[in-house]
Amino acid sequence: MVPPPADPTAAPGPPGRQGPAAGWAGRLRATSPTVRGLMWSAAAGAVFSVLNALMRALAQHLEPFQAQFLRYLFGLVVLLPLVWRRGAAAYRPQRVSGQFLRGAFHTVGLALWFTALPRIPLADMTAIGFTGPIFIMIGAWLAFKEPMRWERWLAAAIGFGGVLIVVGPKLGGGAGAYHLVMLASAPMFAASFLLTKGLTRYETTGTILVWQSLTVTLFSLPLALPGWQTPTGWQWAGFLVCGFLGSLGHYCLTRSFRVADISATQSVKFLDLVWASLIGWLVFADLPSRSTLLGGAVICAATIWIALRESRGHGPADAGPAVPAPRT
Repeated sequence: MVPPPADPTAAPGPPGRQGPAAGWAGRLRATSPTVRGLMWSAAAGAVFSVLNALMRALAQHLEPFQAQFLRYLFGLVVLLPLVWRRGAAAYRPQRVSGQFLRGAFHTVGLALWFTALPRIPLADMTAIGFTGPIFIMIGAWLAFKEPMRWERWLAAAIGFGGVLIVVGPKLGGGAGAYHLVMLASAPMFAASFLLTKGLTRYETTGTILVWQSLTVTLFSLPLALPGWQTPTGWQWAGFLVCGFLGSLGHYCLTRSFRVADISATQSVKFLDLVWASLIGWLVFADLPSRSTLLGGAVICAATIWIALRESRGHGPADAGPAVPAPRT
């Protein structure tokens, strides 16, 4: 397998005496790739939960497509200093078509997601999004031939069962079309993430991040213009924070895809429901229902169990085959 290109966003530590941070980094590198992938994925979920709460507050006062455009525009603005420091040539993709295809899928998913975002609770939004790992694991199995051990299927099934406990009563009680709109975004995001996994085969993390922000911004602009409203100063500042959080979250997510099978990292995504419930309670006074708490407990159990199983020293042969370059 050809090693991935060097990541310009990850600089090596200085030589000489190793401090606490270097010791922590050494211990992290000593863990199995799957555990590191789970840790990166869990960090991404925590960041995205904060981002989603802020975006929900902003989208309640602006048109959804404008909020989508500004979120990725500021994500690009946050990354521009890195591009300026290293030069545009360091972020030139090897296959531009793959970047635009990934951006197109992500834009469609975002358009559906932002349409439903202001109209359903944060915990419900997160729980419905957990159907994505099912699409991702099936797609990774079909497209990348990633090994699907029974533990991964079982953890995903138990976690998805916890999601059904959370959202089942709402869907069954006619909660409205917006829950279904949110559900329709899941396969679009799954396709985007599978393309991201393929792009990590020959692109750096920084290149993927920059081109995601660029392509989604370009695709979202025509959707944002018809209903444009001038944001307030606080809203501009909020979108700047969203740009930083979004870039940080996608960095963590792309790192998880680089070091581990994409299917192995999906079970930990169910922890996002816990973060979303806590933030929804603290920020929007959305008290978690009994079904949310019960489903969250099931999800946590599945996540902890698969993390323990995956940490039992799987060897290199268990890491799955090299990811082929996508046909774009």
